Amino acid sequence: MRFGLILLVLVFALIGAVFGALNSQPVDLDFYFTTLSLAKGGVLIGAILIGWLLGGLLVFATLVLPLRRRVRRAERELRRRDVMAAPVDAAREPAAVEPPR
Repeated sequence: MRFGLILLVLVFALIGAVFGALNSQPVDLDFYFTTLSLAKGGVLIGAILIGWLLGGLLVFATLVLPLRRRVRRAERELRRRDVMAAPVDAAREPAAVEPPR
Protein backbone atom coordinates (compact mmCIF):
# COMPACT_ATOMS: atom_id res chain seq x y z
CA MET A 1 0.00 0.00 0.00
CA ARG A 2 2.74 2.46 0.99
CA PHE A 3 4.77 1.62 -2.14
CA GLY A 4 1.75 2.26 -4.33
CA LEU A 5 1.13 5.64 -2.71
CA ILE A 6 4.77 6.67 -3.15
CA LEU A 7 4.64 5.56 -6.78
CA LEU A 8 1.44 7.54 -7.37
CA VAL A 9 2.96 10.69 -5.84
CA LEU A 10 6.07 10.32 -8.00
CA VAL A 11 3.98 9.86 -11.16
CA PHE A 12 1.98 13.02 -10.41
CA ALA A 13 5.18 14.95 -9.58
CA LEU A 14 6.62 13.88 -12.94
CA ILE A 15 3.43 14.91 -14.75
CA GLY A 16 3.54 18.29 -12.96
CA ALA A 17 7.19 18.81 -13.92
CA VAL A 18 6.50 18.00 -17.57
CA PHE A 19 3.42 20.25 -17.54
CA GLY A 20 5.46 23.11 -16.08
CA ALA A 21 8.27 22.63 -18.59
CA LEU A 22 5.88 22.62 -21.56
CA ASN A 23 4.12 25.78 -20.34
CA SER A 24 7.07 28.01 -19.55
CA GLN A 25 5.70 31.17 -21.18
CA PRO A 26 5.58 34.11 -18.75
CA VAL A 27 2.22 35.37 -17.50
CA ASP A 28 1.78 38.78 -15.89
CA LEU A 29 -0.46 38.83 -12.83
CA ASP A 30 -1.66 42.32 -11.88
CA PHE A 31 -2.56 42.72 -8.19
CA TYR A 32 -3.43 46.45 -8.50
CA PHE A 33 -0.52 47.58 -6.35
CA THR A 34 2.10 45.25 -7.86
CA THR A 35 2.64 43.05 -10.90
CA LEU A 36 4.05 39.55 -10.83
CA SER A 37 5.50 37.71 -13.82
CA LEU A 38 5.40 33.92 -13.44
CA ALA A 39 5.54 30.90 -15.72
CA LYS A 40 2.17 29.77 -17.03
CA GLY A 41 2.65 26.18 -15.81
CA GLY A 42 3.50 27.35 -12.29
CA VAL A 43 0.46 29.62 -12.18
CA LEU A 44 -1.84 26.80 -13.31
CA ILE A 45 -0.40 24.24 -10.88
CA GLY A 46 -0.57 26.85 -8.08
CA ALA A 47 -4.22 27.61 -8.88
CA ILE A 48 -5.06 23.89 -8.88
CA LEU A 49 -3.25 23.43 -5.55
CA ILE A 50 -5.05 26.40 -3.95
CA GLY A 51 -8.41 25.10 -5.22
CA TRP A 52 -7.65 21.62 -3.86
CA LEU A 53 -6.72 23.05 -0.45
CA LEU A 54 -9.79 25.29 -0.27
CA GLY A 55 -12.03 22.38 -1.28
CA GLY A 56 -10.47 20.18 1.39
CA LEU A 57 -10.97 22.87 4.03
CA LEU A 58 -14.60 23.27 2.95
CA VAL A 59 -15.26 19.53 3.23
CA PHE A 60 -13.48 19.42 6.59
CA ALA A 61 -15.50 22.33 7.97
CA THR A 62 -18.89 21.19 6.68
CA LEU A 63 -18.66 17.39 7.01
CA VAL A 64 -15.81 16.21 9.22
CA LEU A 65 -16.20 18.64 12.12
CA PRO A 66 -19.99 18.12 12.50
CA LEU A 67 -19.53 14.34 12.33
CA ARG A 68 -16.80 14.47 14.99
CA ARG A 69 -19.12 16.48 17.25
CA ARG A 70 -21.88 13.93 16.66
CA VAL A 71 -19.59 11.01 17.52
CA ARG A 72 -18.35 12.79 20.66
CA ARG A 73 -21.95 13.40 21.77
CA ALA A 74 -22.87 9.75 21.12
CA GLU A 75 -19.83 8.51 23.07
CA ARG A 76 -20.68 10.82 25.97
CA GLU A 77 -24.27 9.53 25.98
CA LEU A 78 -23.04 5.93 25.89
CA ARG A 79 -20.69 6.55 28.83
CA ARG A 80 -23.51 8.23 30.75
CA ARG A 81 -25.79 5.23 30.16
CA ASP A 82 -23.04 2.81 31.22
CA VAL A 83 -22.45 4.73 34.45
CA MET A 84 -26.16 4.80 35.23
CA ALA A 85 -26.54 1.06 34.49
CA ALA A 86 -23.46 0.01 36.51
CA PRO A 87 -24.99 0.45 40.02
CA VAL A 88 -28.07 -1.52 38.99
CA ASP A 89 -25.92 -4.44 37.78
CA ALA A 90 -23.74 -4.35 40.92
CA ALA A 91 -26.77 -4.31 43.24
CA ARG A 92 -28.19 -7.49 41.75
CA GLU A 93 -27.17 -10.65 43.45
CA PRO A 94 -26.79 -13.80 41.43
CA ALA A 95 -29.85 -16.01 41.57
CA ALA A 96 -29.56 -19.14 43.67
CA VAL A 97 -28.88 -22.10 41.49
CA GLU A 98 -30.29 -25.43 42.60
CA PRO A 99 -28.07 -28.45 42.09
CA PRO A 100 -29.27 -30.88 39.42
CA ARG A 101 -31.24 -33.94 40.67
